[in-house]
Amino acid sequence: MTVALIDYGAGNLRSAEKGLERVAAEVGRGQQVVLTRDPDVVAKADRVVLPGDGAFPFCRRGVAAIDGMEEALTEFVEVRGRPFLGICVGMQLLATRGLEHETTDGFGWIGGEVRAIEPGAAHLKVPHMGWNTMDLVNPHPVLDGIRLGADGLHAYFLHSFAFHVADRADLVATADYGGPVTAIVAKDNVVGTQFHPEKSQTLGLALLANFLKWAP
Repeated sequence: MTVALIDYGAGNLRSAEKGLERVAAEVGRGQQVVLTRDPDVVAKADRVVLPGDGAFPFCRRGVAAIDGMEEALTEFVEVRGRPFLGICVGMQLLATRGLEHETTDGFGWIGGEVRAIEPGAAHLKVPHMGWNTMDLVNPHPVLDGIRLGADGLHAYFLHSFAFHVADRADLVATADYGGPVTAIVAKDNVVGTQFHPEKSQTLGLALLANFLKWAP
């Protein structure tokens, strides 16, 4: 079984690859983590992870620039219904559109749009950078056994834009940054984290392990 980590010129690939390899070795079910730009590998994978750092339009065009990649992702998510994880901007690309620099269409798998963070307190700076706890909105299997809330585990965030979901049923968890900021979204076989699980130590490794076991 293959976990395809997509290399499209954006994303913290090495850290994500190492994190996935670690949890695959510890709790996986024989999965092999493959860093790939090959749409055929993606279309046939057991699971797909899409990382992302930088601006929404840059990442969106990076995926589109790989011949056949968008078709492979559509086949994987919409036809085969296999587990998909988006990280940071990879999570934002799940939205209907992004408003960073320009209006850019996302994949549209989870309704909503990505807009600039506007903290409700003057002392809070953008980007939102650092460690935050999260509050649960809707339970999801990727959070099984992970303690959230004020005394819960921390996740590492680094972003200036946030996902505003159209349907609250697709919102899994939020972080507090002068008001609630989307931290995790999910719908059907798709899940996304605004934070970087590969940099989030105990919480992040537990979430990746749950993703490798998740059977939507």
